[in-house]
Amino acid sequence: MMLKRLSALVMAMFLLVAGMAVSSADEVVELRVLNYRDMTSPNALQETSVVWEAFQAAHPNIKIVLQDEFNEPFHQATEAFAAAGTLPDVLYVWPSGRSTTLHTKKLLKDLAPLVERDGLAQYYLPLTMDGAQQAGGYLAMIPNGVTATNAFYVNMEVLKDCGLEPAKSYSELVAQVPVLKAKGYECVLMPNQDTWVMQSCLFSLIAGRFCGEGWEQKILNGEAKFTDPDFVAALNFVKKIYEDKVIDPATLATGYGEGPGLFATNTAAYYIDGDWRAGAFITDVTTGQALITPERQANFKITVFPDIDVDGVKINKSNSAVLGTGYGISAALEDGSPKLEAAWELVKWLSGREVLTYRLTTGGLPTPSRVDIDYSALTLEPLQVAIANLGAEYDKSTVVIDGAFEGPVYTPLNDGLQAIGMGTQTPEQVAQNTQDAFEAWKASK
Repeated sequence: MMLKRLSALVMAMFLLVAGMAVSSADEVVELRVLNYRDMTSPNALQETSVVWEAFQAAHPNIKIVLQDEFNEPFHQATEAFAAAGTLPDVLYVWPSGRSTTLHTKKLLKDLAPLVERDGLAQYYLPLTMDGAQQAGGYLAMIPNGVTATNAFYVNMEVLKDCGLEPAKSYSELVAQVPVLKAKGYECVLMPNQDTWVMQSCLFSLIAGRFCGEGWEQKILNGEAKFTDPDFVAALNFVKKIYEDKVIDPATLATGYGEGPGLFATNTAAYYIDGDWRAGAFITDVTTGQALITPERQANFKITVFPDIDVDGVKINKSNSAVLGTGYGISAALEDGSPKLEAAWELVKWLSGREVLTYRLTTGGLPTPSRVDIDYSALTLEPLQVAIANLGAEYDKSTVVIDGAFEGPVYTPLNDGLQAIGMGTQTPEQVAQNTQDAFEAWKASK
């Protein structure tokens, strides 16, 4: 059923794009595009025809030279292009965090005048059209949606086998560790080999709960420090998580790409990742296979990390959230030039209703930025519905650290969180290193 539905969607999108106005210009404009794509994820191959070939067919005067990268190789390529002054014409961009260089050095075009010219703002969530929400203070990219960086995936099959119910508090998680271990299960699986994962997908939530809403602004304004007791307490809680074996230190050797497969095969009762990762479990339209079949998906729930019932916590029922990723245009493209107009046509397509509907349907986009998507016309798998309802599982959102601070500040924190798990640095040392990095960064401004 899913395969037939996606095939119909592919055909509809080809027809729709083919109906777009095609430039009559004889000259072919070449666009270099740096795209972020996990080629091992479900529906990755389908994206080629649905997204890229469809656009190309409707715009024969635009030649796309596409470079696909994923995870750290993508960020390394972006930084290398930026340093060399050879940024691609169109590229996948974070609103802050990992794309900070692009924003703060104004390497991306301000898209606000083009959005206004074409009357596009009405079709998007207001938050995603607010340039002040991006690191450079202007609309450098069109966000595909809003991202919750902590999703707590619950495997009811494993819990049922152990006679357990989903933990509602951290204390309950700790109590479940020996029960799960006796049956050969891990408690919480989290692929922590890549240093960004702990910071983005769990510690940002923890910092928000210990430090309260707006804690990052106090540090940025000089009213607080990373070495203050509340932030150190948050770091100590990470140490406690490892010591209690709620998350086993062995996960520090688990690659990010390994996580979904391990969880789908009942390795652990719980799994921590971002909301985007739900797409790894659903049906791949090209193969008809899923890590977790639609029938089995009813045995899984998605919520946020349980209440932290330890001293020092200021809030619970919260999550860490940030604007989603999207596409931007190199600032080197001249206003009014054929290349800029071609790049803008591509960005409008990549952030348009048809592509975002496709990404929603195939699990790559939990919360789209477009407000004109007809959800009633879609048939979603149980995990897609669950992730779409994640927002109802928490009351407040706090910042994602690599979205609030620049790389020179969050990099030592990322490394330090891993060092805490390995036992090579204390929480106090990590706090001091982060504060030192923050002061050095501030002095350089």
